[in-house]
Amino acid sequence: MPLSHPPGQAQADFGEALVRIGGIEQKAHFFVLDLPHSDACYVRAYPAAVAESWVDGHIHAFAFFGAVPQSVLYDNDRCLVAKILPDGTRKRASLFSGFLSHYLIRDRYGRPGKGNDKGNVEGLVGYSRRNFMVPMQEFATWQAFNLWLEEQCRKRQRAVLRGESETIGERLQRDLAAMRPLPAAPFDACDQDNGRVSSQSLVRYKTNDYSAPVAYGHQDVWIRGYVHEV
Repeated sequence: MPLSHPPGQAQADFGEALVRIGGIEQKAHFFVLDLPHSDACYVRAYPAAVAESWVDGHIHAFAFFGAVPQSVLYDNDRCLVAKILPDGTRKRASLFSGFLSHYLIRDRYGRPGKGNDKGNVEGLVGYSRRNFMVPMQEFATWQAFNLWLEEQCRKRQRAVLRGESETIGERLQRDLAAMRPLPAAPFDACDQDNGRVSSQSLVRYKTNDYSAPVAYGHQDVWIRGYVHEV
């Protein structure tokens, strides 16, 4: 486990916690991006930890910080890594590969089953669960919950951690100075597929049928699957 971290590097992971959204108790899968040099973090919750959630979490984190890390350390989640080749090279999942190319991020990976390789973000996953989601949080929508989580991340930047003489926000300035500017346009965090609308104005996407306008009947269409909508 590295004991020192240069500015501009990041680690990312997902955690789980119970929340109540719209009056329904359910499991929240929350994305955490950590900047180990400053200990600044970004947290965002989703109903599922799918590939679209991974990418969407990064995009919102980059917008939150206003910059893009030089590299990000990951585990070997199937949403990111389609296959580990015999020489240790990772074959990236298609959506994740497109995201990395768009932001020019160098992806790094921990050893399979070795959580201590990215101990900083593992610690922040536990911190976020204990401090942001216990006792159980209740919000009308996922959007309201995520806006509240962003505010908690901003408040944390005022903290001075044990062994440090500067606040997280003051150390964050060195991280931001080493990070790259945002691209002109964000990456579109969606899965894309094609399909054909039936005579009943339905189109199939990942085993489910979705309604389409009647005017699209018997036509080939592009389908975009986001975290919260298709």
